[in-house]
Amino acid sequence: MTTADTHDLLTQALQYYTQGEIAAHCGKTARTIRRWETDRNCPLIAEAALRELVDAKTRKVAAKGEAAFRFIDLFAGIGGIRRGFEAQGGRCVFTSEWNDFSKKTYMDNYGNGDDDHQFVGDIVPFTSEAVPSHDVLLAGFPCQPFSIAGVSKKNSLGRPHGFECTTQGTLFYDVARIIDTKRPAAFLLENVKNLLSHDKGETFRTILGVLRDFKYDVHYKVIDGQHFTPQHRERIVIVGFREKTDFTFDCLRLPTQGPRLETILHKTDGSEPVLEHDGDRFFDHSSGKVQSKYTLTPKLWTYLQAYADKHKAAGNGFGFGLVTPDSVTRTLSARYYKDGSEILLSQGKGKRPRRLTPRECARLMGFPDDFVIPVSDTQAYRQFGNSVVVPVMEEVARIMIPHVRALVQAHDDSQQRLPLYVQ
Repeated sequence: MTTADTHDLLTQALQYYTQGEIAAHCGKTARTIRRWETDRNCPLIAEAALRELVDAKTRKVAAKGEAAFRFIDLFAGIGGIRRGFEAQGGRCVFTSEWNDFSKKTYMDNYGNGDDDHQFVGDIVPFTSEAVPSHDVLLAGFPCQPFSIAGVSKKNSLGRPHGFECTTQGTLFYDVARIIDTKRPAAFLLENVKNLLSHDKGETFRTILGVLRDFKYDVHYKVIDGQHFTPQHRERIVIVGFREKTDFTFDCLRLPTQGPRLETILHKTDGSEPVLEHDGDRFFDHSSGKVQSKYTLTPKLWTYLQAYADKHKAAGNGFGFGLVTPDSVTRTLSARYYKDGSEILLSQGKGKRPRRLTPRECARLMGFPDDFVIPVSDTQAYRQFGNSVVVPVMEEVARIMIPHVRALVQAHDDSQQRLPLYVQ
């Protein structure tokens, strides 16, 4: 056994454990583990403790079967992107989401029983080195303005520059630093379509520049969710690979004719499924009707009509979006809980329209009916309005993962690894 051998053991352990977990097991500090990893000088005395960790993990993996790949879920929301990659056989090993209500929904649907999974709140103070090794990084990061003012001054003062300077203070910076440190085989970033034009395109150029400076092969495409669900929802998807691949978005299978709204509405003909976790919260099964609280009050309906008439007279396009079962809706927004104005379902001539229920919003985003909604209607509307169209993520994952597997296999084949002995 040499120090190179123990470093290989450390590398294997870091595939499954954080530096803090390894430090606790070895009786050291996380800083020491970080130094061992950076200097490639892991002492022989650590061999027994490291092998114990690796062997323990190997036994657990053998018992439940190893995932096809490992991924992390940043700015996770309620896990819409995660669902797409789990469908391809991946295992989530790390999640970050700061909003407590979203965390509640996430945990109720995905749980925390997996012993190699860690959930943290704010990713900003979390060190990149402490993020577990992974094959794919997923992030639906919020778009914030990037300011490059003061770069020259920072340079003159000898302060950090490059991506640290151009993106510091933004949440993209936290995505970038983790990619730079952990070097996953691939990443997927999702954002609003307007990211392309924000700040006259400077924001997007900065993002692409940073990712390409990291030597990743980067591709991007705006995809409309209406291919899969009855909602016009354009989002930009950015994917990157650690090495050059023949990946292309041309491989996407996008149905030319998507579904209509009737496919996600509660059924009033007696066929609406009874969901134990919903009960009669959204739909009264005894009467076969949507709960009356989702119908707009006379006051709100009068206000919205007057508001629309005012802007129409002024030549503006602002107003409510009245839809029927044959419609494709506008984009569901996080403000839907306020008045529901962008998607109001007609209930017939002379009748006040209604909002979609949170369960219908879940379906509109492509979540299956077994997805639990444990929060209030207000929070549920916010969460689905901020989420992704799940089938879009599933389709992007489908064309990404063969390339991810090839990169992971090529990397594994190039490494001189010790065999994992199972006691």
